[in-house]
Amino acid sequence: SPLLFSPSSQPSSSSSLNSVTSSFSAMEISPGFSPWKSYNTFAFSAIVSLLLMLPSDLKSCRRVASKTFPIKTSRIEFDLPDYSVRRRYQDFDWLRIKLEDSQPTHLIPPLPEKFVMKGVVDRFSEEFVETRMKALDKFLKRVADHPVLSFNPHLNAFLTAKDLNKRQGLALLTKVGESVKHVAGGYKIRARPAEFCAMGEYLDTFSQKLGTIDRIAQRILREQSEYLTELRQYGAVYSSWAGSEEQLQRPLEGVAGCVTTSCGALEDLSDNMSQDFLPVLREYVLYIESMKNVLRKRDQVQAEYEGRLEAAVLRKQEDRTPIPVEVEKCQDKVECFNADLKADWERWQRNKRQDFKQLLTGMADKNINYYEKCQAAWESLITLLQEKQTEDKTSETELN
Repeated sequence: SPLLFSPSSQPSSSSSLNSVTSSFSAMEISPGFSPWKSYNTFAFSAIVSLLLMLPSDLKSCRRVASKTFPIKTSRIEFDLPDYSVRRRYQDFDWLRIKLEDSQPTHLIPPLPEKFVMKGVVDRFSEEFVETRMKALDKFLKRVADHPVLSFNPHLNAFLTAKDLNKRQGLALLTKVGESVKHVAGGYKIRARPAEFCAMGEYLDTFSQKLGTIDRIAQRILREQSEYLTELRQYGAVYSSWAGSEEQLQRPLEGVAGCVTTSCGALEDLSDNMSQDFLPVLREYVLYIESMKNVLRKRDQVQAEYEGRLEAAVLRKQEDRTPIPVEVEKCQDKVECFNADLKADWERWQRNKRQDFKQLLTGMADKNINYYEKCQAAWESLITLLQEKQTEDKTSETELN
């Protein structure tokens, strides 16, 4: 069974906080647990709740770009039932680096970009803060949803430790990176297996599609912004005109009101695209890069195994020495890498289908809502004009 989340929003009674609450089932490790084995060895129990709190005072956000996480848990690997830790973006970055380092065979969820989030310009704006908060919350949910990553000790440290000792983690990452470069330089893969070639081709195609959609969506946003500016000027002209035309005052004010309603509806539609639609696209662009990185690591492991195996076979032909244990360990490592990557690929595909169904449904609802608001506004104007016409005819009849 996968580790399931049941997210729910619980607005804080305090005006100084915006909160997002996430609950997820915890896991007990079955006997003989190994991260290389099937995920079906997990059994789930207990509850962990995370409360992500963010100051709504944007001035304080400028001074202290951090968030407080009060944590309550009943998982046995946590020493205490309650924790309260303060985390900055660099702490999330530290966690992701440690996860990549300690779980190289698994797909690590991406973090939102630190300074640039498409659709949001000011990194201290309320929209940027809200979008960043949602993205970081989603990152934690992705990690906690994973049957291996959720038991990683670095996640435990992230949720409980006061000092994450990030410098040591970064130094270790550098050593690992140098080791990977050494392996990549010493061996060259002969041929990637067909199923992993298919994965790579899919990622390339998917990346191109997302890139095209993102560019068009950005252009639509710019055009909507320009149209919104002109539409507001357009409505202001009718309001000014109504003040100098007594006989046309009501119709002109009606048109101005319709334009104002349309402006509000369009603004809501644009906000949805910039705050909900585009961030999901960007997350999956980053996800694609993460998946490609895991594929490259898998290829390096396979190349190392093929190189060692070829050398061992040559030695065996020359002096009949048995295949070294190191070669068998490399083979086991390749098989484990393949199994973990396939499982993560299937999980990623399930999440992707669910995320995009939800995203597209939300987009459809927002567009329907936009057109319904505009239609209702202009229909009310028609009613007003018809009433005005009836009043004018009545006045003419009385005069005659």
